[in-house]
This record gives sequence, C-alpha cells and structure tokens, in this order.
Amino acid sequence: MNNQYLLHTPEGVRDIYGAEYARKETVQKRIAQVMKLYGYRNIQTPMFEFFDIFSKERGSVESRKLFKFFDREGNTLVLRPDITPSIARCAAKYYMDENMPVRLSYCGDTFINDFRYQGRLKENTQMGAELIGDQTSDADAEMLAMLIDSLIEAGLSEFQVEIGHIDFFNGLMEEAGLKEEDRKELRDLIEEKNYFGVEELLSKQDLPETLKESIIKIPQTFGTVELLKEAKKVTSNQTALAALARLEKIYQILSVYGLESYVTFDLGMLGKYDYYTGIIFKAYTYGTGDAVATGGRYDKLLIQFGKDAASIGFAVNLDALMSAMERQKIEVDTDIMGTILLYDRTQKELAIRLAGILRGQKTPIQLMKQYREKSLEDYIALAKRSDIGGIFYLDETGQCVQIINVLDGSTNQVSLDAFMKPKA
Repeated sequence: MNNQYLLHTPEGVRDIYGAEYARKETVQKRIAQVMKLYGYRNIQTPMFEFFDIFSKERGSVESRKLFKFFDREGNTLVLRPDITPSIARCAAKYYMDENMPVRLSYCGDTFINDFRYQGRLKENTQMGAELIGDQTSDADAEMLAMLIDSLIEAGLSEFQVEIGHIDFFNGLMEEAGLKEEDRKELRDLIEEKNYFGVEELLSKQDLPETLKESIIKIPQTFGTVELLKEAKKVTSNQTALAALARLEKIYQILSVYGLESYVTFDLGMLGKYDYYTGIIFKAYTYGTGDAVATGGRYDKLLIQFGKDAASIGFAVNLDALMSAMERQKIEVDTDIMGTILLYDRTQKELAIRLAGILRGQKTPIQLMKQYREKSLEDYIALAKRSDIGGIFYLDETGQCVQIINVLDGSTNQVSLDAFMKPKA
C-alpha cells in the first residue's frame, strides 16, 4: 500500500517549522509581553469543550461549522471555534464571587469547519485578552490601546483599527420594528456591505422614508471621528445616540493614550458573533484580506454561565498577522540560528563538557559528532540550510577550536584555553 498520502495534512491545516515557526514564536512572545505589561495574567482552557459552551443560544459559531465528536458517555464535544466562551465559563467558575475587575490573557488554537474556507486555514492560533467586571468606556479604551500596542510591538507600523457599536444598529431596529428574521437578514447584509441587498430588503418594508434612508446608509457610514457627528443627524433614537456618544468618549480616551491616529469608525460593523453587546472592532493591515484581530464587548455572555459581569476582549489571529508581515517584508529577529559544536569522534567527552559550559552561558548548541564519510563542507551546508549561524569545530587534537561563520564564510582558529576564556 502506498502511504505517501500520510505525509500530507488534511485540508485547512498545515505544518509550521524551522524559521517560520521561530518568527511566529517571537511575535507571540512580543504580544504576550505587552499583555503582561498591562497587567493581564495567562489562563489556559481545553482545546475541546462540551457542545453547549458554543451553542447557538450563546451567540457563537453555527453548529454546522463545528468539528464535533463524542466521548465514551455519549456527550457531544467540539474543538473550540472561539476561545471567548471558554474564558467566560472559566471566569464564572473561578471568579464567581469576585466583584472587582479580572484581567485574563490566553494563547491557543481554534478550529472552524467552514466550507467557505476553501484555500484558507481551518486551524488558527489566537492570542487574546479579556477584561471582566468593568463596563466603563475606560475599559473599552484600555482594550483598544493594548491591541494597538500589541500590533506595534509585533512589528506592524501601517494598520488601522476600525470601531463600531452594535447599539447604533439596534437603535434603528427599535424604530423600524422589523420581524426577527428580517432583522437578522438585514444584519448579515450590512455586515457584508451588501448595499443593494439592504436596499432591496427595505423596499419591501412599510417604514418612513427617512428611517429607510438612515438604515440604507449604515454600510457606508465609516471614516474618521467626524462621521460620528454626522451620524447624530440621521437619528433621534436614544439607543443609537448613546452608542455614538460612547464611541466619542472612547476616542477622547485613546487621544490621552496618544493612539487616536490608529483608529477609524465603521457603524456598519456588526460582528460575526451574536454575543456582542457594545463596541466591536477589527484591526486591518495590507497584505491580507482578513482582519488580523477582532474584538468587542459582551456584557450578557457570562450571565449564561451564572455570573453577571460586563466584559470586553479581543483576539489576534496570529496566522493572519504573520502572513501580512511576510508580505510586507517585515523582518522578525529570532534566536533560531544558534551554533553547531562539531567534534572529532576522539574528543567526545571534551565536547560534551564544552557544550555544557556553553549552554550554561546561554549559547544554543547543537552537539554533533563528525561522521567519517562527511566532510567539514557537508556540515557547513547543513548549517546554511538549517538557518544556523556558526560552527565550532573541535579537532582531533582537542587543543584548538575552529570558529566558522556560516553567514560570511570567515574562519578563525583559536586555542581551547583562549576559546574558554571569559569574555570581558
């Protein structure tokens, strides 16, 4: 039987290794450091959970898009498509009696089985943060500031965070009084920026022309902070006006952070998850058609697990971010290079001791015995294709170390005593 197919991964997943993995790991560490500096503490949730954690009632991913399987008791389990409901479950379990804000951060893979994802990954690494127990605009601004700082620290310089508010749409829907199915369809059309679909749906509704016009304009209502003032002119609904006021306040706070230049507003942004209750935001950069980060406020999610607490969070799609950075040719310095300590077979004991000393000095070392049939040039070629920067060659005398710089081809031979002399 030909087992060549076993060397390939299923559709929607892939292997990441070598220099690519090193770059991803470096960016992950950078973002994690930003979250740590903001006072967020890591939490790890299971890769799979009970199906009900992500049920439709919770406003998460549709059932047909979940990877499902069963445990031995017959319970339906799913690979998590979204980490926020898992964090909500944990917060309700471990912080039920806490009445002060809780700051949590995480990193993990998510899985979405969507037929529309042809050519795109179904497994993605997410890094995110959740601020639980704070309903203020200060919490909204902190989350946005931390996201912006995370993307800057990752290496991006040209990106924009678009911010919306679900209650602007909700307020106009209060006035319109549409049926639930029409409201849901309209929401989907607006989120997809389907102007003609919105216009066609509203043409069938018996609504005041001014209200129709206001709703039709939603998908086109995006731009700088000035558009919030213009949006106030198209409605008198108090829910919608309160949403606009909240966005203005967040902008003012971000100005104090000195980060207001990174944000724009999009009142047609409604989010793909139904659990959003307030602001929604997405970060975009060139080099990818997808958002590199998404987030929003979900004040009614934790109550489904028994804890009544306002919450806001975001998640960075690390794979989309890395793809964008690669296309933008943004260099990511890594510590992957390291060094090979190559030794003649007669110098095994000395080489092992020497490797231990070098590792104690925080020098990454690959210890290799030279095979008789392999030349020094073979090991130099190995280093080049493995992104290894140098070779320390311990010859058969055990008295000298040849230092080979793989990057520029230079060599230098020093005595073992001089090699081991502490650097000043």
